[in-house]
Amino acid sequence: MTELNKIALNILSNGKGILAADESNGTMKKRLDAVKVASTSKNRLLFRETLFTSSAMKNCIGGVILFDETINQKTSLNKTIAETIINSQTTPGIKVDTGAKPLANSSLETITEGLDGLRERLKKYYSLGARFTKWRGVYTITKEYPSKLSIHSNAHALARYSALAQECGMVPIVEPEVLMDGDHSAEDCFIKTSEVIKKCFDELILHKIDLTGIILKPNMILAGAQSKKKTSGDEISINTVKCLKESVPSEVPGIAFLSGGQTEIEATENLNLINKNNNTNFIMTYSYGRALQQSALKFWSKDINNIKETQNIFNHRANMCSLAAQGKWSKEFEN
Repeated sequence: MTELNKIALNILSNGKGILAADESNGTMKKRLDAVKVASTSKNRLLFRETLFTSSAMKNCIGGVILFDETINQKTSLNKTIAETIINSQTTPGIKVDTGAKPLANSSLETITEGLDGLRERLKKYYSLGARFTKWRGVYTITKEYPSKLSIHSNAHALARYSALAQECGMVPIVEPEVLMDGDHSAEDCFIKTSEVIKKCFDELILHKIDLTGIILKPNMILAGAQSKKKTSGDEISINTVKCLKESVPSEVPGIAFLSGGQTEIEATENLNLINKNNNTNFIMTYSYGRALQQSALKFWSKDINNIKETQNIFNHRANMCSLAAQGKWSKEFEN
């Protein structure tokens, strides 16, 4: 077992998952504006510190993805954020891409940037305590898209990023997200997601990535948000497991799903069904942002100093996700 494999398994094992708290300041402003809280550096830190010092961190969260601002901040106890996370026996991680920009010669699609100067940034993040990283490629489904150009370009960038992360002793999260936006069918999502993931692994293998030391962060197989034909939970779980079984090499230790616009309950219920139908050797868990934080954020916004009750709400949601990661969740537990 390599050191990278140990880190990956430590993050994903025993029903634990990943808290995606890597929202950019722009995204965090939208979330805080929606609950009528000023998006200041102090408030962003206060909310995140509330989550990072909860009991769920020790029991349910194996890793936390941070944003550049956050990993450089100190808590109210004058500890670094990474120290605070490590004290909860959780692994700090860091988002390292710089966002999706229009793709040349296919301007309605995007290519994720951030490779320039990445080796130096990774060394800095490692010294700050980060032991895993995240990079997200984004794909849309229409009759024309995702194009071969987008699929190839983003897979190549994900592989180059992964090589640099592993060189620095960090586990790369490989996140090829096929968006829920649109009116496409679940069948279209299955076909396109399969194509995207297979191309990613072609490039990862070409770049000599240690597949035992990565985490895949894919979307579930869902119909588009505007589709008239909705997909049942059973269909989502069966199609998602089938897609990953056919597209992901067996050396990969685990898969941590993104929630991608699902509600908290939908993301939990679908993960639970996926684990009930999981006939692979992959750990299948969660890497959720909104689907872990939304209820806690809404409550916290009414009284930003009510840390204990905010933590109770977050603890409940994280516990539900961890049960789902083991196929042990039930709707009855939500009351």
